[in-house]
This record gives sequence, structure tokens and C-alpha cells, in this order.
Amino acid sequence: MTDLSAFPITQKWPANNPEWIQLYSLPTPNGVKVSIMLEEIGLPYEPHRVAFDTNDQMTPEFLSLSPNNKIPAILDPHGPGDRPLPLFESGAILIYLAEKTGQLLPQDAAARYETIQWLMFQMGGIGPMFGQLGFFNKFAGKDYEDKRPRDRYVEESKRLLGVLNKRLEGRDWVMGEHYTIADIAIFPWVRNLIGFYEAGDLVGIQNFPNVTRVLEQFLARPAVKRGLEIPKPVSA
Repeated sequence: MTDLSAFPITQKWPANNPEWIQLYSLPTPNGVKVSIMLEEIGLPYEPHRVAFDTNDQMTPEFLSLSPNNKIPAILDPHGPGDRPLPLFESGAILIYLAEKTGQLLPQDAAARYETIQWLMFQMGGIGPMFGQLGFFNKFAGKDYEDKRPRDRYVEESKRLLGVLNKRLEGRDWVMGEHYTIADIAIFPWVRNLIGFYEAGDLVGIQNFPNVTRVLEQFLARPAVKRGLEIPKPVSA
């Protein structure tokens, strides 16, 4: 039996199954990247809800694993060398899980780096820009009389959607016929932009038919449907 007691995070969120990957997350666009990935690859894992309403992300226990106080984070009891591996940053976790299992990341070196390139496109562009647009459209930013900040993020989000739409022309997925971690990273953010952030009309999502086509097939995947609901609310 693996002993995870050396990791302070397990004091706040005890591991009922210490042989399983421990996931600390919320069903946000970044959070569900990892829950969807875990559902797709079939590794056993135990989800723990990091509640923002009680500032769980700022507790010493969580910061001991994720010093940037962001979800998701994992603790893999069977990391490299069969030693426990703590890991934060959703993109790093996706690459790690793909390499651990040999799934959803091409083995061919050129295709592998091309996939990682599109993962970084999400992390450096789509995530930050869509997130800022969400702030200015739905949250406190909507009260600003000056709409120039919102419009700046609207235009950049449109540009990014255009890049993605062009990439998907004639393709089933970002990498062509093969579904990869690039899709798992990108499409939760597209879903959030037009759903939770209510910005579909702002960005003219109807003008990006390849994006909406692939989003629809992404959301139809059984593992995606499950992963979008993890971790479940405490009362569930």
C-alpha cells in the first residue's frame, strides 16, 4: 500500500484509495481537461473538490501541491520510478498522463510536437483571452462603462477562433483523424465561452462552423460527458 502521508494535501483531502491518482480540481475549463483525460485513458483516480467559495485553493495544504493556487493538480502514487509524483498545471498534467499511458499523444516525434504546439496555443492564447472576455462580459467587468477592454478581448477571441476554424477545415480533430490532448485542452474553453460566459453572440460563433462542428462531436464523447461533471458538488 502506497503511503501518501508525506504530502500535506492528503491531510485536508484524505486518499481513500491511495493507489489511485488523486485529482484536486473543480469542473472549470482547466479543471475538466484533466478529468476528461482521466476518463478517456481509463486510469483509476479519486477526485477531490477544491471549493473556491471557501478559498480551499489558498490553504497551506493545497499550496503545498500547487504553489500557484490554481486547479487542477494531481498526485500520482505511481509516478516515474514508481515514486509518488505531485504535479500542477493542466497542460503539464495532460502531457504526463499521455506519456504515462501512451495514449492521445502521437508517438511520431514530429506529430507529437505538433500536438504539443496546439496545446500551447490553448494555454497561451485561448485560455487567457477567453477568460478575460468572460470577466468583462459576465462578471465584474461588465459594469465598466468603458467597453474598450471588453472589445479588445472580443477581437482577440475572434482572431483565435479564426485560427482554430482554419486549422479544422477538412479535419475531424485538431490533429486530423486522431483525437488528442490538443482537443481535450481546447474545446472545454470553447464550450465555456459560448455557454457559461454567454459570449457566443459577441464573438459571432456562427462564423466559425468548423469550430462548432468539432465542439459538438467533442461533447458527444461519453468520457467528455462524464469528465465535465467531475468533481461533483459535495452534496451530490
